[in-house]
Amino acid sequence: MEEDIITTRLKDTSAACATALEAWLKDKKDFKSRSELQESVHELRKVASRMEIEMAISERDEMTQKPIPIPSHRDSQKRGGDKNDNRGNRAPKSEGGQTLKPRSASPRKSAPKKASDGND
Repeated sequence: MEEDIITTRLKDTSAACATALEAWLKDKKDFKSRSELQESVHELRKVASRMEIEMAISERDEMTQKPIPIPSHRDSQKRGGDKNDNRGNRAPKSEGGQTLKPRSASPRKSAPKKASDGND
């Protein structure tokens, strides 16, 4: 039933849009023909939106009948984490199990300047 209504609306709105386009192409300066074309394009978009909604509903109904398979790239991954893989941005651990801290970059200290006695 709904399919018949959508089909009828699509045929009617596309015919009206084609007629409005022809009228506008004859006189592009005519405000009335331009506004009628805009209105018919808007109606055509509404019909297209209704079709997309019906398609989404149909896909949803089909998906609820079938179990969703696990994608192959997810299925083939290891289930347990390797302590050396550093997944999830975990900090690497030393052999004793302690988390290694990055060394801080401290500025290098220069040797103290010698006092000049003027004999350089």
